[in-house]
Amino acid sequence: MLKAVILIGGPQKGTRFRPLSFEVPKPLFPVAGVPMLQHHIEACAKVPNMKEILLIGFYQSNEELTRFMISAQQEFKISIRYLQEYAALGTGGGIYHFRDQILSGGPEAFFIMNADVCSEFPLCEMLHFQKEHGDPSSLVILGTTANRKQSMNYGCIVENQETNEVLHYVEKPSTFVSDIINCGIYLFTPEIFQHIGAVFQKNQQDMLLLFSHTSVSFRDDLTNGNGWHRAEAIRLEQDIFTALAGQGKLYVYKTPAFWSQIKSAGSAIYASRLYLNQYHKTHKERLATNKDGGPRISGNVYVHPTANIDPTAVLGPNVSIGTGVTIGAGVRVRESIILHGATLQDHSCVLNCIVGWDSSVGKWARVEGTPSDPNPNDPYAKIDSETLFRDGKLTPSITILGCNVTIPAEVIILNSIVLPHKDLNRSFKNQIIL
Repeated sequence: MLKAVILIGGPQKGTRFRPLSFEVPKPLFPVAGVPMLQHHIEACAKVPNMKEILLIGFYQSNEELTRFMISAQQEFKISIRYLQEYAALGTGGGIYHFRDQILSGGPEAFFIMNADVCSEFPLCEMLHFQKEHGDPSSLVILGTTANRKQSMNYGCIVENQETNEVLHYVEKPSTFVSDIINCGIYLFTPEIFQHIGAVFQKNQQDMLLLFSHTSVSFRDDLTNGNGWHRAEAIRLEQDIFTALAGQGKLYVYKTPAFWSQIKSAGSAIYASRLYLNQYHKTHKERLATNKDGGPRISGNVYVHPTANIDPTAVLGPNVSIGTGVTIGAGVRVRESIILHGATLQDHSCVLNCIVGWDSSVGKWARVEGTPSDPNPNDPYAKIDSETLFRDGKLTPSITILGCNVTIPAEVIILNSIVLPHKDLNRSFKNQIIL
């Protein structure tokens, strides 16, 4: 029997995803027409003998998350449960805290996946790889190749090229270590909890040592529960993988397939492109086609059946149109995500942009951003997690309209971020509109 655990984080995380994460938890943001998490769940449901999927995070249980889980359970015929952490416990602390739930029913192995990655999710290949490498209790990290410079933004893996054993692991090194990077997708056996438990015990002992040498106010802080939280906050990457590397227990399965992080809104558009491209193999029914009386489709486009689109509109490539969207005559949309209830009025132009829920773009308006794609000439390039500001100026990136934003007719919005519920009355360039 197998299980899967998806680490979905919480509201304190995903700050780079604002203002979109104000309206919906980041893991439920639609990428290529379906919530980000659904891509993970679809991949898990295809694995033979997969009995349960657990979501672990510190979001308050809310209506959107509950509705999504009920819908996914019905569609994929698999048990899905949400386990809420009392605080952010890190990638290792969360699974250790809920180890009894994960181990109930006696799974022989389980997958751990970060919610903010987009991938082909080669889960069956990882299972096959685990059976062929090391003993049955060996642990597997999914890895991919990055270029030398960008590899230092990720966890770097030095492997034995013959056996694929992880000899050395460094999280975000300051100098080049390896071009094999950690994809944030793992295959573990129950033995992992012994290793996490050892780190937890050490953390507790360190806290007790501090307790005996510190002031009364600090002791009060520890006894009020913060000390327990500090002991239980464990990071798989720094605390576990670094220690296990070179011990014959940790292996890396390198995937040649696509992989990317989804940290910022710009990376969501790139992830949407990767998933739309994959739909040719997995979900052809989700890709729009040119039909008599329909809009002109160029490249990979997802259109929700409830969207109302004028036949003179031109969509694509890499466009995702959500529920209840209205698109007028002569509209041009490219490399963009148009969310639920938005309206693009006649002859407007939307390029490299996310148009928020219930927002409206006026006639002949132009809303445009700058793509943050990886270098197309480098097969190993990954998307850069750009900082919001560089040299005191807003970094040119995709344009984001928060929910319920109104753009008037005949204006240009360029490389800007517009927070929710704004009615603009002029053009803007390279600004955050609060």
